[in-house]
Amino acid sequence: MIIKNFSLKNYNTFGIDVETESFIAIQSEQELVKLLETTKGSPYRVLGGGSNILLTENYKGLTIVMKNLGIELVEETSDFVLIEAQAGENWHDLVLWALENDFGGIENLAFIPGSVGAAPIQNIGAYGVELESVFHSCRVLDLKELSFKTFDKKACSFGYRNSIFKNKLRGSVIITSVTLRLQKKPHQIQSHYGTLQSALDGKSKTIQTVAEVVISIRKSKLPDPNEIGNSGSFFKNPIITTNHFNKLLKKHPELPHYPDHDGHVKIPAAWMIEQLGFKGKRNGDAGVHKKQALVLVNYGNAKGSELLNLAKEIQKQVLQEFEIPLEIEVNLL
Repeated sequence: MIIKNFSLKNYNTFGIDVETESFIAIQSEQELVKLLETTKGSPYRVLGGGSNILLTENYKGLTIVMKNLGIELVEETSDFVLIEAQAGENWHDLVLWALENDFGGIENLAFIPGSVGAAPIQNIGAYGVELESVFHSCRVLDLKELSFKTFDKKACSFGYRNSIFKNKLRGSVIITSVTLRLQKKPHQIQSHYGTLQSALDGKSKTIQTVAEVVISIRKSKLPDPNEIGNSGSFFKNPIITTNHFNKLLKKHPELPHYPDHDGHVKIPAAWMIEQLGFKGKRNGDAGVHKKQALVLVNYGNAKGSELLNLAKEIQKQVLQEFEIPLEIEVNLL
């Protein structure tokens, strides 16, 4: 059922109170196709879990939220399984399902907010693992032809917090389900990432203990969206050339860094933001979290435009001080 003049405050983890002209929650692929056939030519957009967006203004059109549910085992061998999860499933619930069934590969991605359908768009990642590493395929609805297609890993053009769905195909397709290739007898456990490795010292390295530690670390570092509005990491960690890094090191000898591919270096955006005095800074109800400088927060009634202005000021000062263009990770709507 389509609802008119609907507030999206409960459909974005920032808790931004903006209105959409009309709203509907979709329960199945068939329902989605039927809806788009009847609303052809009218403006619409699709939201997932609302965990990686910043809403900056009211929307004059139809907002569609994917609520199709279901997790199915589609193929099984002695070593791996293919599981298909519908786009409306909660990502963390999928991780818990995999842990209960002793299927490995996504334990490092535990407690990431959002829906399954949104995961490939962002190529979500944490603690040394990205979705790409377990991704098999996804089913999408082509909005021009209103026909379904399957995209394998190569077709998705995954990158760091990036994919073809965030760029070339943005607004052209809707992801309706995701199929992952998980280990049936988990043995390739990724536990060498910084804080994760130290937190696992003395513990048996199973997918369950890895997930427990990841959840504990995320809870200690990142604010709960149910308690204070936020969208997790607001900026990407920039990757710079070795020459640029060596130049920065002369001015900032304590600069933390991590080696990246092709001789490049990854710099923690949070460290730079903190050095510039933004950690804990607050402009009205828009602020930077007091424990994690990478997280922008809504203390109550902040507007999306106020949070965006704060983000732009951070970008400006990081560029001036470090000569690094800081890229926003969340989608601006």
